[in-house]
Amino acid sequence: MNSIKGDNFIKISSYSDLKNHDGEVISVKGYIHRIREMTGFSFVILRTARDVIQCVYAPEFSDYRWDSTLSEESCVEITGKSVKNVDAKGNERFELQIHDIKVLSRPAENLPIVINKKQLDGIQLNTILDLRPISMRNPRERAIFKIQEGIQRGFREFLTSQNFTEIHTPKINFAGAEGGTNVFKLDYFGKVVYLAQSPQLYKQALVGVFERVFEVAPVFRAEHHDTSRHLNEYISMDFEMGFINGFEDIMNMETGALKYIMNLLKTEYKEEIELLHADIPEINEIPCIKFMDAKKIIMEKFHYTPSDMKDFDPQEEEMLGKYAKKELGSDFLFVTHYPSKKRPFYTMDDPEDPEYTLSFDLLFRGLEITSGGQRIHDYDEQVAKMKKCGMDPEQFETYLMLHKYGAPPHGGLGIGLERLTMHLLGFKNVREATMFPRDINRVTP
Repeated sequence: MNSIKGDNFIKISSYSDLKNHDGEVISVKGYIHRIREMTGFSFVILRTARDVIQCVYAPEFSDYRWDSTLSEESCVEITGKSVKNVDAKGNERFELQIHDIKVLSRPAENLPIVINKKQLDGIQLNTILDLRPISMRNPRERAIFKIQEGIQRGFREFLTSQNFTEIHTPKINFAGAEGGTNVFKLDYFGKVVYLAQSPQLYKQALVGVFERVFEVAPVFRAEHHDTSRHLNEYISMDFEMGFINGFEDIMNMETGALKYIMNLLKTEYKEEIELLHADIPEINEIPCIKFMDAKKIIMEKFHYTPSDMKDFDPQEEEMLGKYAKKELGSDFLFVTHYPSKKRPFYTMDDPEDPEYTLSFDLLFRGLEITSGGQRIHDYDEQVAKMKKCGMDPEQFETYLMLHKYGAPPHGGLGIGLERLTMHLLGFKNVREATMFPRDINRVTP
């Protein structure tokens, strides 16, 4: 943030601001993260919105006298002089010599967990999640969600640069977009409606308006999974684009978006990357293989017998991740042409082999983070596939307006934000990358 000049001092909000005002008297607000009282002086570590600032008190600095009632997690405004030092390793560091501390508020109780260490050592994940408003005050935990901010920001910035329009679609819908039974039902003034599984039907409708659209928003899946990779509410980063020449256009757009995101993280989120020891991948081109070829690799190279020839299980995804890294030198792998029986009703079948579809998933280090593909744009073809799937086209009259009154060739995808964050940071559980997880056991805090 920019520094703002006050009457007698400069107001700052971060450590980088402190560096820019060497020798000047400044003021900064934040939380007391840690207090270390030494013989004749004291250290106060101040936590600001993004980093921490070391402040030092000694009687010779000013007329201020140490307040023994100061406590950690008090909100304060500290005024002092920015001073440059060199540590034992020869690194240049700045600290604030305290001239005054104004207490803005004090905590009513001590924290239930220790948050002022580098990470929350020895604390179980369920406890961290139960105390999420507190545990996220730990700089490492907070950094997770700054990285997540960067992912969403990069997604928005790149697509906006590619002439996409950001949209906001309803989350209370007349039907499930993906079909099946994994939808949450609601009593809506006496009618049965559903929480959105996906913005899919609305994205397609708006392709006929804006041509290229995207949305970052929650979606809901009533799946009875209690695994490390499933949530019942998560953030989906979706886009849909019209006038495509083929589903490859969608894959190319996603490749560009991911390149932009990773470069943005490297340049503007360095502190968080270093704090989390994040391994940010280099992306040139993302390799691509067909679904059945991937199955052959799994069976022949890994000597594994799949239990389902229409989809991948988690172990198979891990194998494909290892194959992509070792054989193709990539952290990412597109798998295309999934079987028609495993794809939603709006997915276009491959004209050369209707048993398969013009669709894809993107695997990142052995975990599926994206599903996408080309959609049916012909009215008669879409109605026929609905009937084949046992659906009543009359119940989807508003959806079929797009097809009935003219739709361009189009397609799109959805990226699971929490899954991408989880795997990018090397976590084992998607809940670690979710601010306030909603799963089959958790609806609080």
